Amino acid sequence: MNKNIITAALAFSAAIGILSLASCTRSSIVIESPEAMACVNLEPGNLKATKVIMSDTVTTVCFRMEYPAGAWFQYSSQSFLKDECEQRYPLRSAEGLTLDSPIQSPDSGVIEFTMNFEPMPREVQLFDFSEGDYDGAFGLLGIHDKKLEQNVPTFEQLAAANPYTVPDDWFTTDTITIRGRFEGYDAEKFGFSLMNCYFDDVFTNSLGTAIVLDIAADGSFEKRFVSSYPIVQAFSTNYSKIGFFTMFFFARPGDTIDITVKPDESGRYECVYNSGSSKDVERFLKIGPTSGWILHPMESFNGSFEDAMIEAEKLKRNLALQADIIGRRNHFSPLEMQLALADKLTNYAFALITYPHNRERVLSQYKETKLENGESYYETIITDSAEYEKLLDLKNYSQLHSIDFDNPLLLTSSRYLFALNRIEFAPPAMEVVRKGYISRYEGKTNYKSVLDTLYTVYSELMGCDHNNLLTQICAFKQLQNPPIIMDGNTTVMDRDTMEMNLPYFTNPAVRKKAELYIASQFTKTEPASALPANNSAADFIRSFNAKYPGRILLFDFWGMSCGPCRAEIQASKQKRAEIAKRTDVKLIFVAEESIPGGSEDYKNYVKEWLDGEEAVCISHAEYVRLQELFQFSGIPHSETITPDGLRVREDLQLKGRPLNINDERMNQLRESLKN
Repeated sequence: MNKNIITAALAFSAAIGILSLASCTRSSIVIESPEAMACVNLEPGNLKATKVIMSDTVTTVCFRMEYPAGAWFQYSSQSFLKDECEQRYPLRSAEGLTLDSPIQSPDSGVIEFTMNFEPMPREVQLFDFSEGDYDGAFGLLGIHDKKLEQNVPTFEQLAAANPYTVPDDWFTTDTITIRGRFEGYDAEKFGFSLMNCYFDDVFTNSLGTAIVLDIAADGSFEKRFVSSYPIVQAFSTNYSKIGFFTMFFFARPGDTIDITVKPDESGRYECVYNSGSSKDVERFLKIGPTSGWILHPMESFNGSFEDAMIEAEKLKRNLALQADIIGRRNHFSPLEMQLALADKLTNYAFALITYPHNRERVLSQYKETKLENGESYYETIITDSAEYEKLLDLKNYSQLHSIDFDNPLLLTSSRYLFALNRIEFAPPAMEVVRKGYISRYEGKTNYKSVLDTLYTVYSELMGCDHNNLLTQICAFKQLQNPPIIMDGNTTVMDRDTMEMNLPYFTNPAVRKKAELYIASQFTKTEPASALPANNSAADFIRSFNAKYPGRILLFDFWGMSCGPCRAEIQASKQKRAEIAKRTDVKLIFVAEESIPGGSEDYKNYVKEWLDGEEAVCISHAEYVRLQELFQFSGIPHSETITPDGLRVREDLQLKGRPLNINDERMNQLRESLKN
């Protein structure tokens, strides 16, 4: 292999010689204790390369794997190494484990093994390991000698080297159409007949809505949905017999994206983009996301704030290095590089703000106080006030200052909504809300003062001297869900108060969305709306109207893996026993289970906490159709349905689920439904 091809793939310092890689002999190069940028698809668990030996005849990598004792795993004979230029080096043999065969992790939870690959040129300075060429394969990204100094370009340098001008019509609301076909499709052979995408426009009032893509018997598919700006998203399936799980796409409002899914030369299914914006960035889409694995150490970090920021700086360098590698390796266009940078920076922002959220939980304990009526409330106790104060100090968030939150390309990332949510509820911002909380109406002046302070905190948090685009979208979210109680019971605001928010919206697109939203809140609407006809999810809901005639139905969507769901079910058990005596309302608990009838854990839980109540478990396909029907992705989630099968309007639903069901609330709901 040409040495110049390898060295051109990364901007490493030219002064670094081959001997700096490791201790060497005439026949081999040995890298002791190499580092990797990320461990992939091994959660829970970890994989490390403990030694690399590069000779003219073989490249040997020694691994140490930590995996839960008793758990099963498997390594494929199709494992390979991949250098900076996408050149692959297949596995020849392995020692310490049997390939292509299930292996049970020992009691120690530690497995050490060695793999021998086709020889890599000694000039290779950074490479990946993958356990197979399929979704979910174990892997290590960016294995390298930690002693080797790297001249890593910054995000700013990468952006400057790939200039791209965002079109003036970037924010345009229109329909996106995804259509295409699977070649040789057979539902039984493929293992799936639908895929789903969790996407939500930031200008809607939810956090991730399921969009279901049905695949016809001939393999064709087509789905339409509305977006207010370009997006990078994916339709995926959680089960596949062909190793194909995810169909990425990039689409602008008004686009029709035509995709053919077919086997490549090796028989692995891939997407071929025939039209639309996806065709322009096909190389970027085929790479898929990798930032999450690099940033996982930040999202799960549990040390001090100072140590967390040191880790954050290291991970940011890794992200920039990876962006440089994949851009050069795959010959990205300026738009493809800008989309990659935007996605990595959005993921970085999410990881940075996830740390203080997690740290806040670690520093908090909850003391339960029981009331005479059997209900209880929890008081938060901070275990380390000095450490907690660091979470409120805006100076500790300086790592965010390097991100341009006015960049509209950030919104293309599938993690933007999550990063937005993290920043909106960052500890310093929530401290402002807590201090400005109004237990009863105290006038609009106080409300305006709290908003001024809140948006100033957002600007300082992100290192801006103005309300940037993300701050304005935070303001839009808070317009939809006011953080301040205005009358002691609800967050309902009159039109004048809502319009007090308008000066904060200096971006024309956001301002227009805010004006439309305010106008919609004062347009008379029906208290409940009909569910669609000829819809299996709606038919599922209506079946309970037939089963419990004359009752208002409260559907509670939950899951065994959802801690808040189970906590709420357990806390409301006594209250639900009282509700069960009522004849005007019925509680129905719906969970997704992969095993028909539910797993043993599910059955045992229902027997203990929902015994005698209406608890049903349904398949993933049935569940995502309900998510699409009611436009939700997160749980716990509830829906209120009238006796005649209508969906109660969002602001009139039984908020608080079982704990909010009483004579007064039910009378209010019935009166609202009459109007």
